Amino acid sequence: MLLTKKSEYALLSLICIAKSSEPMNVDVLSKELDISKSFLAKIMQNLAKHELVISHRGVNGGFALKKSWEEITILEIVEAAEERMPMVFECAPSAQSCPNHKAMSCTIWPLLNNLQFKVNDFLAKLTLKDIA
Repeated sequence: MLLTKKSEYALLSLICIAKSSEPMNVDVLSKELDISKSFLAKIMQNLAKHELVISHRGVNGGFALKKSWEEITILEIVEAAEERMPMVFECAPSAQSCPNHKAMSCTIWPLLNNLQFKVNDFLAKLTLKDIA
């Protein structure tokens, strides 16, 4: 599956953060978006680990975008949230990495691989600002 709840919640959270003039903490985000606080905290940790957000500590702490929303791509967000490349299908990304060693004789692999390339290219061109 390409986009899971992790990706959805990451996108929604980052839109809220981008529109806020102050850092937003997980408590506020989870209430505003009606998302489990513990689940959202894990997602935000992934986004921070992948340097999409920075964490501010203290009373007025929370998360802020590390770079402008025009620079953050949807592909980056999905990769960070899911902790892997988005996948349209459960298949090897290259003929050489096919676990069955049958990519060259597989009749649907070229089509699926082309689709995956187009989806990745689309997500890499689409920014957070574009969807906000």
